[in-house]
Amino acid sequence: MKTPALISALSLALNFAAFGDASVVLNGVHNCCKKCDTGINEAIAKVSGATALVEKNKVTVTAKDEATAKLAVASLVSGGYFGEGAVAPSVVDAKVKSATVNGVHLCCGKCVTAVETAVTSVAGVTGHTATKGATSFKVEGDFNTKELAAALNKNGFSGAIK
Repeated sequence: MKTPALISALSLALNFAAFGDASVVLNGVHNCCKKCDTGINEAIAKVSGATALVEKNKVTVTAKDEATAKLAVASLVSGGYFGEGAVAPSVVDAKVKSATVNGVHLCCGKCVTAVETAVTSVAGVTGHTATKGATSFKVEGDFNTKELAAALNKNGFSGAIK
């Protein structure tokens, strides 16, 4: 009889339905290599009840509820990544000659190149010290911190600017 198979299928479907009540799609997340992919998944996995489906620069966060999904997205942002749909960290709107950026994901040379593209797109920036594996870097010039944050976000990164 097919009843046990039907019961198993219904049970499995109910488990999935109970789990996937909220999802957030983030587009434009920096993801150039396997280490980036791993970092994205690890950041989401820090939040119990949340999972990530990573498809190149698109990350779909699925969670048991909206609050958990928001926590998972916040974890991704604090892991140095950013995508459209995430809440950007607040940054002081100031004209500065130097700033330190902490927490940007910089696992490889492609990450550094992408950060360089972002940083040098900001009017007044004359240089930066971002290197592979760095947990922080300096930006020099005569620039606006909010514009720097926006440029990093646009390129799929997040970091604390001080």
